[in-house]
Parts: sequence; structure tokens; C-alpha cells
Amino acid sequence: MRRLLERSSRLQHLLLAVGAVWLIVTSPWVGMRRIVPDNPTLWDLTHIAIGLVVGLVAVAYFVTQSLGGRWREHWPWWVGRIRPAGRDLAGLFRGRIPPSGGDGLFPVIQGLALLLLIAAAATGLGWLFADGSRAALEWREWHILTANAFGWCLLAHALAGAAHVLEFLGD
Repeated sequence: MRRLLERSSRLQHLLLAVGAVWLIVTSPWVGMRRIVPDNPTLWDLTHIAIGLVVGLVAVAYFVTQSLGGRWREHWPWWVGRIRPAGRDLAGLFRGRIPPSGGDGLFPVIQGLALLLLIAAAATGLGWLFADGSRAALEWREWHILTANAFGWCLLAHALAGAAHVLEFLGD
């Protein structure tokens, strides 16, 4: 199972990227509030279906990224290591692009984005299960909050990737 997860890491990342961007870009057309409508639109149905798939893939990707001690790169704060990311952040303000590996700023951004994506999926699932109840609106608010936080983190992740491509092309 471990070997399968490791080999599918790039596919998982691609599915998450495409799925997450789809969910963010099409979210303004989702018409659900407290309840899934009796006649849901295509946007409502695809948001639910793609959201469920993205949530499952995100959990699998979390496991994949945690294998072999790699969790220390993405979530170093779990063991109290925040200095490398802090150094990278300070260097960024001085115009230095941080390295892409290790337990620095860019892997931490990727790890945070993954946690926020899982949180958005979990709150979306809570919203779906609470369908029609008073709690549905609270789940919806949490879902919107975590999805927005994920979106900003995804933007930071994309900018970090673009910075590395530009740095690579410049060498």
C-alpha cells in the first residue's frame, strides 16, 4: 500500500490541484444554503461530487506526504521546529527565494494548504450531513472560512512554485 501511495503522489497532487481550482472557481454558482435544493443545479451537484473526491484524495495525499518521516518537512511545528521557516520568511523580505525542500517556508506552506483543504472538505461534509438542520448554516460558515483560507494558501503555494520555476530558468 505504501508503494502504491508513493507512486501515485504526482497523480494525487494533480487531482487535488485541478479539483481544488474547479471548486474555488465555480463556488459562486453554488446555490445551496441550509439545504440541498429539491432541484439542485449542475453546479450544486458537481460541487458536492468533486468536493467528496477531493476530500478523499486529500486524505490519501496527507498519508502519502507523511510516509517515511516526510511529515517533518510539511509540519515541522508538530515537533517545535519553526526556525527554518522563520529564517526563510526573513530571507524572503530581503529578496532571497527560499529553497523548495527541507523544513523551510515553502514546504510548510504546502503542508498548511493540505491541512486547510482537508478542513474545508470536512466542514463541507459536515454541512452536507447537517442538511436542513439549524446547524447547516454554521457548517456552511465554517466551510466558507476554511475554503477561503485554503484558497489564499493555495495562491501562496502557486507563487512559491512559480518562484522556483523562474529561479530554475534563471540559472
